[in-house]
Amino acid sequence: MDIYEKIAAALKDNRHNIQLDGVKIYPQSYVEVDMVKMIMVKAAEKKVILAQGSGPLFQELEGEAYDDYKVCNCSHLNRVVLNKYLPYTKPSAFGKEIATIGLGDRLGIASPGHIQAVKGREIRPILAQQSIRELNLTNRTYRNVLDAACFAVFQEGYKDGFGADGDHLKTEEDIQSALDLGFTMITLDCSEMIDNTIDKLTDTEVEEKYYQLPQSVRERYETRYLDKCFELRNSKICFSKENLMKNVLIYGAAADFIVAIYEKQIKHRDQKIDFEVSIDETVTPTTPEAHYFVAREIYDRQVDINSMAPRFCGEFQKGIDYIGDIHQFEKEFQVHAEIADHFGYKISIHSGSDKFSVFQTIGRYTEGRFHVKTAGTNWLEAVRVVAEKNPNLYRKMHQYALEHFDEARAYYHVTTDIEGIVPLEKVNDHELSQYMNENNARQLLHITYGILLQAKDASGQYLFREDFFYTLEQHEAEYDEALRKHIGRHLEQLGK
Repeated sequence: MDIYEKIAAALKDNRHNIQLDGVKIYPQSYVEVDMVKMIMVKAAEKKVILAQGSGPLFQELEGEAYDDYKVCNCSHLNRVVLNKYLPYTKPSAFGKEIATIGLGDRLGIASPGHIQAVKGREIRPILAQQSIRELNLTNRTYRNVLDAACFAVFQEGYKDGFGADGDHLKTEEDIQSALDLGFTMITLDCSEMIDNTIDKLTDTEVEEKYYQLPQSVRERYETRYLDKCFELRNSKICFSKENLMKNVLIYGAAADFIVAIYEKQIKHRDQKIDFEVSIDETVTPTTPEAHYFVAREIYDRQVDINSMAPRFCGEFQKGIDYIGDIHQFEKEFQVHAEIADHFGYKISIHSGSDKFSVFQTIGRYTEGRFHVKTAGTNWLEAVRVVAEKNPNLYRKMHQYALEHFDEARAYYHVTTDIEGIVPLEKVNDHELSQYMNENNARQLLHITYGILLQAKDASGQYLFREDFFYTLEQHEAEYDEALRKHIGRHLEQLGK
């Protein structure tokens, strides 16, 4: 009797907390539905779903069939079957009244640890969260990103709901593709519609550019905003001629873009969609006046957004804590949160990984109703595990990252001081994981993730990818524990 036959026999006898040498069984995944019993199993370094029973569900599952059980791969087809019969494995939209956290899983193996971190807390995870750039850098597609998240939910038996975010999308084509695949959240990146040149102009140049707009457009804006103040809960937003002209020139096209995308891709969809607007990709911080201006423009044109991401003062660099004046951040964030409350959406914090010094402020002024995005921090926890369990591989990756840092830097704004990183030859193997506690090294490894995962030798063989994933597969429990601890710290600081 082979291992799968033994497991199937145990399921038939209503026993799913079984133990077998050389096999990992995930008892929390066990479910019985429509005369079929299913459980996630890992044997020979491969995860499969073992299904025992009969009926339509059993027939629809694709797999190697035996007398009364099947061994089913974690394939796209089987994910669709699970979605059909187990609604909790299908992503959901959450609306505006509950906190959510984006947990972008760049590797496709972090979601179990993420689920363990959020389970039992008053927050919901957005497990499938990727931008087009991230897909390109990791050789993944939206389909397999969603597949991985759904199978993780099945594995963990997580029934509280999860979302799927097409992150930082800029085109109708990409938005439609993500929604057609079943994504339940869209983050619209308005960066290409925001004029970052305006803040560099003199007052005279701003005025000249403003008066090039049609008179009817100027009159519309001036009638609505000029020399007017708008009351919030504890604050007031006022528009002078100077800041109105700037906001119209910087954000007017972005507001039109948001309305157009909403009308064409969001409004008439049968499915519920959490529609987020990102205006954070700007050179200068989003002033309260700018935030209010964009919100008012889209609100008055009947656009229903779930959340908005301004660019806050200070710096939200990748993989490290907030850089800036904490007191100024608190003062301005309070107003941003009031604007969001005034219009009825959640405030969204992008590049939210590891911003521990401002998490309590975020939780307090949103009264626990927010969206925070993280992504690269789960990659860094994976690198930490590799440093601890496979120091030779880590050393090679670290050195390669140093050699290709300038190439990666083109994609990110970071203030990494390469000279401030302790040389590898001065660090013992048991100390390598401490690199993940130092800001410069964290950013080095953070922004080179795509380069490291795609690096190949002259013969076309991956330099690191296969050994990297093998190491994490061998130390799955340690990686899950690292994520539970690290993401758990985020949630505790946010008040969750």
